[in-house]
Parts: sequence; C-alpha cells; structure tokens
Amino acid sequence: MEDKIRRIYVPMTETGFYILFCLQKPQHGYGIGLRVKAMTEGALTISPGTMYGTLAKMEKDGLICFVGEENKRKLYEITPLGKEVLDLEILRIERLYRNSREEI
Repeated sequence: MEDKIRRIYVPMTETGFYILFCLQKPQHGYGIGLRVKAMTEGALTISPGTMYGTLAKMEKDGLICFVGEENKRKLYEITPLGKEVLDLEILRIERLYRNSREEI
C-alpha cells in the first residue's frame, strides 16, 4: 500500500469507514445509505453529496470499483487495496477499544 493512500485513509472518517465496510458486497449509493442508517440506528445519515463524492474519490484512489448497474444505479465493490485499508482501520478501532477498557 502506498504511503499516500495510508495517509489519506487511515484513520478514516466514520462515513468513509461505513461506505467501505458496506462495499464488501456489491452495492449502490442509495443502498449503502439505507444500510448505514440501519446499522447505526439512525445515528449516522450520509447525504447524497457526501456519498457520491466519497464514492468517486474512493474509486479514483482504487479502493472500490464499478461492477455494474441495478435499476439505473451504479454498483460498486471493494477492491483488494480497499480491503487492505479497511482491515487496517478495523485493527486501529479494535486497538482503541481494547485500550479504552484498560485500567489507568
């Protein structure tokens, strides 16, 4: 993984994390938005501008790729590079959680 990609994406924003996490299976932006809202019990809602801007940036950076269309909606899926970035972020979050449970 390039240092540039690591600097840009790790640590990730909560929005970026959920988008990448949801793309472990092919999905379109609207479906991602619904899934994130359900996963977070409404605590996080991703606006269309943020969603499609983030998808475009992640596609340009090689973290996701276009895989087809469904009802005129573009479907995206995580790439091996995107999976590597997601795994790094999950490890970081797990470490934060573990550390927060330790006594000081």
